[in-house]
Amino acid sequence: TAGVTAVGFHLHDVELVPTGREDELVGHLGPDLLGPGWDPVEAVRRVASQPDREIATALMDQRNLAGIGNFYKCEICFLRGTSPWTPVRDVKDLPAMVDLARRLLLANRERWAQVTTGDLRAGQNAYVFERGGRPCRRCRTPIRRARQGGDLVDDRVTYWCPTCQPGPSGR
Repeated sequence: TAGVTAVGFHLHDVELVPTGREDELVGHLGPDLLGPGWDPVEAVRRVASQPDREIATALMDQRNLAGIGNFYKCEICFLRGTSPWTPVRDVKDLPAMVDLARRLLLANRERWAQVTTGDLRAGQNAYVFERGGRPCRRCRTPIRRARQGGDLVDDRVTYWCPTCQPGPSGR
């Protein structure tokens, strides 16, 4: 329609529906990290509501907070020095982790590429994501990779540095 612009990068699914039906599609989602009604307290509450869950899978659960994909999951855990397999109850400063997630998404919202290192050059944009076997940018330990999640929805490859992110580890 006139006056409407939609922009998306690397979109998986797009479905247009009348405004009155939006809740059918997105009503189950948690607080939107980039939305005008962002509620960090509610997002932290939702993530913390499953204390035995691994932090990486809790961050990817769109019912907790909407917007984190596999790239951000790996990078957020690295930047916070947290093993992706750490139970939520053991995460140091969960509100700071959620705040970092929002800051990263805000910083990248108008970029064509996702970046956490500050370097837009190909292969330089991430600390750990898709860098399995290569040296950590901080400590030179080889970056590890393993599947995490355990079901068809959550099962993704996770990348982490075992030195910079001490704690529970993937297979």
